[in-house]
Amino acid sequence: MRIMTSAMVTGWHDAHTVEVTSPGGRFLVDADAIVIATGARERPRHARVIPGDRPDGIYNTGQLQQAVHLHHQRIGHRAVVVGSELVSWSAVMTLREAGCSTVLVATSYDRPDTYALLARLGRLVFGAPVRTGVRVTRIIGRGRVSGVEFEDAAGRREIVACDTVVLSGDWIPDHELFRLAGADMDARTKGPQVDASLRTSIPGVFAIGNVVHPVDTADVAAIDGRHVVAAVRAYLGGAATTADGVSVDVEAPLRWVAPSRYQPSAGAPPRDRLLLWTDRFVRFPVVTVLQGGRILASKRLWWPAAPGRVFRVPAALLRGATRTDGTITIRVR
Repeated sequence: MRIMTSAMVTGWHDAHTVEVTSPGGRFLVDADAIVIATGARERPRHARVIPGDRPDGIYNTGQLQQAVHLHHQRIGHRAVVVGSELVSWSAVMTLREAGCSTVLVATSYDRPDTYALLARLGRLVFGAPVRTGVRVTRIIGRGRVSGVEFEDAAGRREIVACDTVVLSGDWIPDHELFRLAGADMDARTKGPQVDASLRTSIPGVFAIGNVVHPVDTADVAAIDGRHVVAAVRAYLGGAATTADGVSVDVEAPLRWVAPSRYQPSAGAPPRDRLLLWTDRFVRFPVVTVLQGGRILASKRLWWPAAPGRVFRVPAALLRGATRTDGTITIRVR
């Protein structure tokens, strides 16, 4: 096996040949099977459609960490962190290392996106107050950020003075290679459609980790790498090549599910779990699976469905599904 650093796949030459760009130039790599693990990224300000001025001092978490840890740049003195996911508290820690205090962690959800204990510890250790149920309506500043305007559910607005804004979370898969290849995409996750074997609609091309869905922790995403080995070996041995079968969809407050294709012959997904994302906190969720107007399974789970982190559901709930009864729908109450 050859590992190449400082190199990036930037396009396709044909269905099984990728174009690689490196400091030494561009070249082609041909392979019988390709596994894409490009991960996910945080949406920048323009993708979040945040109005206002365009001053310096606006970062996402990745930019902030590079500026502080790699380039040792000075950041600011007072920061507002938009979002309260796990990565948001990573941004708070990075700001503290840079000598910048966090004056507010804000989220549009009605409770912090991360684990309650972590949010409490964050407030205690870092002195960062958390405000829920608010959204950014404007960034203010000429030359440098001077404040952020928030609006609550009642329409009341408040300006918080700061010189630094960190836009954390709000992930999207790094899916460009799949779009260039014409793969079937999932409109909900914004990643490629895959089945439980992590096969995409392109023969011999597989997707793993956070490029399939945004976003899980690195250790859990890495499990996909171990899981996909069997499917790659089967493909090289002449087995079925693409993700087909039945679509799997969700109802609000669920936002997406992965895998989003169900094929009984594909076996179980990694860790025998379906991964879902919710926009509303449900303490003791009852998950129901339907197909063709009938209930396939319903199960109460003893862990919450919470915004800002992946909600895991036993994949066994899909076992009564067929290939002929149409789309599978998952709901939670």
